[in-house]
Amino acid sequence: ATRGVWADRATMASSDLTVDGVKKLKVVELRAELKQRGHDTKGLKAALVERLEAVLREEEKPAEAAPEAEASEPKVQETEQEKPKLKRQREPTPEAEDGGQVATTGSEEKVRGEEVGEPKRTPGAQLVEVKRQKTLAEEYRASSLSVVRVDQNGVRRLSSLAAPIMECEGHGAEIFAMKFSPDGECFATGSMDKQIFLWNVKGDCENFSVLKGHKSAILDLHWTTDGKYICSASPDKTMRVWDTYKGVQVKKWDEHQSFVNSCCPARRGNPQLFLSGSDDGTCKMWDLRWKRSAKTLQDTYQVTSVAFSDQADLVFTGGVDNVVKVWDPRKDDEVLYTLRGHSGTITGLSLSHDGSFLLSNSMDQTLRIWDVRPFAPKERCTRVLSGHAHNFEMNLLKCAWSADDQRVTSGSSDCFVNIWDVQTGGLLYKLPGHQGSVNEAVFHPREKIIGSCASDKKVFLGEVDI
Repeated sequence: ATRGVWADRATMASSDLTVDGVKKLKVVELRAELKQRGHDTKGLKAALVERLEAVLREEEKPAEAAPEAEASEPKVQETEQEKPKLKRQREPTPEAEDGGQVATTGSEEKVRGEEVGEPKRTPGAQLVEVKRQKTLAEEYRASSLSVVRVDQNGVRRLSSLAAPIMECEGHGAEIFAMKFSPDGECFATGSMDKQIFLWNVKGDCENFSVLKGHKSAILDLHWTTDGKYICSASPDKTMRVWDTYKGVQVKKWDEHQSFVNSCCPARRGNPQLFLSGSDDGTCKMWDLRWKRSAKTLQDTYQVTSVAFSDQADLVFTGGVDNVVKVWDPRKDDEVLYTLRGHSGTITGLSLSHDGSFLLSNSMDQTLRIWDVRPFAPKERCTRVLSGHAHNFEMNLLKCAWSADDQRVTSGSSDCFVNIWDVQTGGLLYKLPGHQGSVNEAVFHPREKIIGSCASDKKVFLGEVDI
């Protein structure tokens, strides 16, 4: 009789049982419900309640999804009918007058599933665009080509600049340093007038911020990888760090005993590390969190240029002894190896974006590319480039890599901006315009733009097909 009562109650419960009523059932009733539905009946009451609630939710889903499926069926049919229209709407890529293809917009290649062997779709499914992840060099090329356009005057444009060439004026003296921000939205310039200007790249390239504090010229400056800080070097014997968002100085280091010629932030590894090179023959390593230097590398002669390796585990220095030296900061004043070949003072050092090659500029009128990878051949110089000039002014002319590491550029005292091809070593461009020594030229990180600053107090941004 007892078994019959429990069976009747179980039958009654299963007919109108809901998720909210599961917790009111007894253990025997819970097991009966689970057994009736073909599920495991072992465990304590809490486990049985949780299991039965999950089963009831699954049973409720088909009932709710049925009307939605009926409503979506006409849309699926329309999609199937429109599918051939998608293919008919595709047009062949237009060709330029010179026979090449005109670049299309978009920095990523998009492949529709219907063109690469689309699997059978279930009712209600949608087309999905599959995107292939690109390398840094491919992203640079795609982003550069994506803005190729023709303006209202019929001029083929290669960038988002307001005009093919933009001239920026505002400094009251010679401009020695220039760098684009990592995102390419703005750039910074340092001048003999003791000020750092921040400029917009787009629009009228207006100057939107001025950083003041140095008591002498700005010889070098760099952005940190995140774009938040700028470090600067000056003959006032200090290296300073500036917050670009607030426009204020956040750190001043004054341990050097003579002019500070060069500075460099760590690219990877510890982003709070900085380098400085001085005429006092030292290269100092700084931590943004500390008031004093973290490490001092003592050289015999004046240090005119410094750079970090890709992981900030090595330091490169160049000076008036015509030699590029490679240091391990974890060891005391020990030079790991030297890069010899220049016959003049090293005025600029720049590491490639992949961290494999070092570019050096020298007063012997040459640029050299060095292989700084571990276990490289004994002769590390892979390319010697010539075409630019140094003169009696003896300015510390800088050098730089393009974003895809296929082009290099450098300043020149003959008022030209020079661009070389890394693979062939050939001089691709000599760009005129300045009326004074070009002290630095840099490539835009995302577009086909090159910027230059000179002793004529002017900054030029220009489109260049590289």
